[in-house]
Amino acid sequence: MAQAVEEWYKQMPIITRSYLTAAIVTTIGCSLEIISPYHLYLNPKLVLKQYQFWRLITNFLYFRKMDLDFMFHMFFLARYCKLLEENSFRGRTADFFYMLLFGASVLTGIVLIGGMIPYLSESFAKIIFLSNSLTFMMVYVWSKQNPFIHMSFLGLFNFTAAYLPWVLLGFSVLVGASAWVDLLGMIAGHAYYFLEDVYPRMTGRQPLKAPSFIKALFNDEAVVVARPGNVRFAPPPAEEFHRD
Repeated sequence: MAQAVEEWYKQMPIITRSYLTAAIVTTIGCSLEIISPYHLYLNPKLVLKQYQFWRLITNFLYFRKMDLDFMFHMFFLARYCKLLEENSFRGRTADFFYMLLFGASVLTGIVLIGGMIPYLSESFAKIIFLSNSLTFMMVYVWSKQNPFIHMSFLGLFNFTAAYLPWVLLGFSVLVGASAWVDLLGMIAGHAYYFLEDVYPRMTGRQPLKAPSFIKALFNDEAVVVARPGNVRFAPPPAEEFHRD
């Protein structure tokens, strides 16, 4: 059993393995009171006035208590982070890292700006850890890039991956969790999806191309994926239905 877990861990791509390890170590450290969550949470005043810039990173590593919710998020982090890095971003580790950096920046910006808006500032002030939101962003991006995969929720009903974020959002509401956390992840995920997949098709421009200094951090090799011509991963274009 231990050997199987070790092999599973070693086979994870680098970004997924690093993020999962950091999240588990940080959460366990807080549970054992080795680390204090008060030194990790996002606090704009401490960041700007006392230069505690590490909070911009550490708030994405702590997943609250070691309970069922923690296991739930670790599963989604390991699964969908791995799926994205091994498939959509295969051979593009720098671009995947840049996606996470973009998502973290958008989420932080939303919380900081929301904290300045009257009537909303109190709600945003309660959001001090964005780890769950970043995980939900990855789920959203994966669902957008794989919308036609069939899934099942606890064996109760079937749906396609395009509706996965909404199913999870509804489940969070049913169990009494805050919908804000998931909604923020969906907003950040949709912003990335639009700028990475939709906007380039409209204009031919790629605004989210990873900078050269980030690419220099990773030794990516070109990957060519062969796919049989008779295999479809999406419905055929509408014009194909009208061919004679």
